[in-house]
Amino acid sequence: MPDLTKTAADAAVQESVPTVEQAPQPKAEKARSLWGDAWIDLRRNPIFIVSTVMIALLLAITAFPGLFTSADPIVGDLQNNFLRKPELGHFFAPEWLGYDGQGRSVYARAIYGTRASVMVGIGTTVLVTLLGGIMGMLAGYYGGIIDSILSRLTDIFFGIPFLLGAMVVLNSFTDRTVPIVIGALAFLGWTQTARVMRGSVITIKQADYVQAAKALGADTKRILFRHILPNAVAPVIVVATISLGVYISAEATLSYLGLGLSGVSWGNDISTGGNQIRVAQHIMLYPSILLSITVLSFIMLGEAVRNALDPKTR
Repeated sequence: MPDLTKTAADAAVQESVPTVEQAPQPKAEKARSLWGDAWIDLRRNPIFIVSTVMIALLLAITAFPGLFTSADPIVGDLQNNFLRKPELGHFFAPEWLGYDGQGRSVYARAIYGTRASVMVGIGTTVLVTLLGGIMGMLAGYYGGIIDSILSRLTDIFFGIPFLLGAMVVLNSFTDRTVPIVIGALAFLGWTQTARVMRGSVITIKQADYVQAAKALGADTKRILFRHILPNAVAPVIVVATISLGVYISAEATLSYLGLGLSGVSWGNDISTGGNQIRVAQHIMLYPSILLSITVLSFIMLGEAVRNALDPKTR
């Protein structure tokens, strides 16, 4: 027979010992992608925040210039406003930044010049990214004779001086509108994007997941746009962001030389102000400041994105 006294004593001892509850296991954090890590890094970067705010303001001016000034940038009043000096106390009024030699408001022309320059920069960047990205992706993925032909074509265009070639192209047009300037700049500016995309695709196509997709019978379209493009586009985005400011400055340079936009633009105003710099410095000063701030904003944004997308910098 079992010893009932001993069994009862053991049960009492077990009841008196407090049970230790197992601590809850921490939940495994969800793995973040490169874009997720980049976004977290960008939100903490003051350079990204400042540049984003400045670019958002520029985009608002580009989309709705009438909200920032009621003056006409083309119509002038020579009788009352000829080379009239700035009246800095009248904030955002037509006379705030003075008038030019034709009686036109410098402030209104600076506002509407923002639309022209930013539209040229964004349009050229989009066209260059699409054209250069497609050519670089095809050259890097297929290789062989296709790579040789596209690479030699890229080298030919790369050997043409960018501004000089754009001047030659634009000189053949009498009315140089925004689409014409965008086409001229994109016609010669896609080479760097193509080279960056080609190198990125050559690296990505050797990855294990791409080889596994090929082994499973995935077609070329799925491999390119589902597996290679999302992982190879990061350096292209960095180049495009930085190049946007370069294209804006290129448009201003061409307009300054008389081969850019035919309408209102910062380059035209800087060129006009340069001829009257001795008597009216404000005509050249304020468009130059806006141009510098715009180019600096996009360069700062590009540097912040580059640092966020480059794992070596973290």
